[in-house]
Amino acid sequence: MPFEVLQNALESRAAKGLMRHHRVVKGSQGTRVEVDGKPVLSFSSNDYLGLACHPYVLAALQEGARDYGVGAGASHLISGHFSVHQQLEQALAAFTGKPAAILFSSGYLANLGAVQALVGRNDRIFADRLNHASLNDAMLLSRARIHRYRHNDIAHLEQLLRQPHSGRRLVITDAVFSMDGDLAPLPELLVLCDQYDAWLLVDDAHGFGILGKEGRGSLFHSCDLVKKTSAASLEDYPVAPVDRQASRLFSPRIIYMATLGKAAGVAGAFIAAEKIVIDTLIQNARSYIYTTASPPALSSALLTSIRLVQKDHWRRIHLRKLIEQLRAGLEKLPWKLLYSDTPIQPLLVGNSDSAVALSDSLYRRGIWVPAIRPPTVPQGTARLRISLSAAHSEQDVAQFISVLHELAS
Repeated sequence: MPFEVLQNALESRAAKGLMRHHRVVKGSQGTRVEVDGKPVLSFSSNDYLGLACHPYVLAALQEGARDYGVGAGASHLISGHFSVHQQLEQALAAFTGKPAAILFSSGYLANLGAVQALVGRNDRIFADRLNHASLNDAMLLSRARIHRYRHNDIAHLEQLLRQPHSGRRLVITDAVFSMDGDLAPLPELLVLCDQYDAWLLVDDAHGFGILGKEGRGSLFHSCDLVKKTSAASLEDYPVAPVDRQASRLFSPRIIYMATLGKAAGVAGAFIAAEKIVIDTLIQNARSYIYTTASPPALSSALLTSIRLVQKDHWRRIHLRKLIEQLRAGLEKLPWKLLYSDTPIQPLLVGNSDSAVALSDSLYRRGIWVPAIRPPTVPQGTARLRISLSAAHSEQDVAQFISVLHELAS
């Protein structure tokens, strides 16, 4: 029976300590939640700025539901593209310093759609080995020839790009790597893309809202070395425009993707790029064309959320202090805290069973931090993925540090 094959595979996974299980959360998103019936202090969420339950965002969602209903009813290209979708796309383009933007229902779908639409059989993709699964799946589906370079290794990437070939070239990378929390060398990548006539697709799921001026993302974090964009007429958009000097630093080679369910606190994703790229995605991105549009009420909530991201500087300042507090407090533990300047703080345990055991011990003491195991991370690098939020207090972080030290003793 085919079920026996599935059962054997599940048993093999369980024997290796790699079985995944749901944890059921009750109540709204926050730093203190009920998980499987137990109240816990959570360090597991990507709600980095604590906006998921902001009263202004909730009010905007309610207003959007009243004005537009719950569902979009169809794909964007049939009858599901509402005026509020259009407003949000314009706002996101302005916020990220790009001429145009397009909404997707998730970051996964955005990456699948963009890569598949831009390259094909006669083209080549150059990808960082630690890229997110969505980028890996996207490049496989594109049927382009794939070259994977060592993590953040510019010399290795140049060696691959130097090889002669025809067709389009696309370099793809996370901006903030989701399991390590480190940053891609975007300026250096862009220099190579200019030199070898390649596009650069940047997945900024974990940098958008956190890094750069006003939380505008990883491109602004590195804007001293990126080149100009053709963005214009930004004054007409619903959020304050980027200043002219900064906008000239952005390269039209960059195709920028960010998600809206992490720092922005809602759901969905977008790609911002030159208008000709966005027009190409509208015509060719299958994950955009053949799926129902996101509920327009979410776009109402996101318009408010993006304004909060922009103006609430204190959230990023507080988050920075929490990162420093956590890193100082975990220095002398037996487990290695990988370097990260972002809210993603990976505590390397090594063995999968040991990582799960440490996560379970924390849970029994009222603290929820997920264990991350292969194949999400390489063999031998199982870890706790600690996620900090501006909604955490210094007391929350101090409590977590104290419990970890107790478990290490």
